[in-house]
Amino acid sequence: MIDPTPPPSSPSSLFIRIGGRDRIEFLLRHFNADVRQQNEIGPIFAAQISDWSAHLEKIADFWSGATGGPARYQGPMPWKHMALGLEERHFEAWLDLWHRHCRAHLPEREAGELIVIADSIGQRLREIVGTARK
Repeated sequence: MIDPTPPPSSPSSLFIRIGGRDRIEFLLRHFNADVRQQNEIGPIFAAQISDWSAHLEKIADFWSGATGGPARYQGPMPWKHMALGLEERHFEAWLDLWHRHCRAHLPEREAGELIVIADSIGQRLREIVGTARK
């Protein structure tokens, strides 16, 4: 798979343009607060995550690398989703919240770029989860 993000040294990386890790963490805090309340995906997250602070750190590491910043995430992200029983409605709920938070908390251009990255990841996860169910 081709990585759509610019290298970390790029002064125009999405990571830099959105305000770095602080802004990613801000976005994730607000996003996760809504995820926890969302009736389709909230229960899935609640069953899997006991330490939300640690989860935020790990996911901030992931999004840092995905946006062209420091790539600190060291996990098998796609494979963690295989056993969760995810359906299309779960992906749609997650992406809907993500789109809304990106648009609410980021400038239009950067929100659009972050949405494209998330949509691409969502499609890949759908493929992996779909293959895992066969």
